[in-house]
Amino acid sequence: MNKRTAAVGVIIAATVLVLMTSAVISYEWDAEDGMHHVPFTPDSDGNLIPGSLNYELFETYGPVILVLAMLMFGAIIGGAYVAKEEDEEHDSD
Repeated sequence: MNKRTAAVGVIIAATVLVLMTSAVISYEWDAEDGMHHVPFTPDSDGNLIPGSLNYELFETYGPVILVLAMLMFGAIIGGAYVAKEEDEEHDSD
């Protein structure tokens, strides 16, 4: 590894560290009881509470999650196919 590659790596690592630190510092940590709670359980009637984690994930972003799931499934199948294809090439040599 030359000095230029090492310098670029250090700059990228420092940038990521600064971004992560600024995200933690800029977050509003003060809550009424000193802790933030993400509600994810249903109410007493068994209905999802609007604004809860479950509601936001499955009601608001449900279609996006389904599309991402199909893309990841395709990537897994494609990766297995490519790995199998390379394996067969080495076996025939």
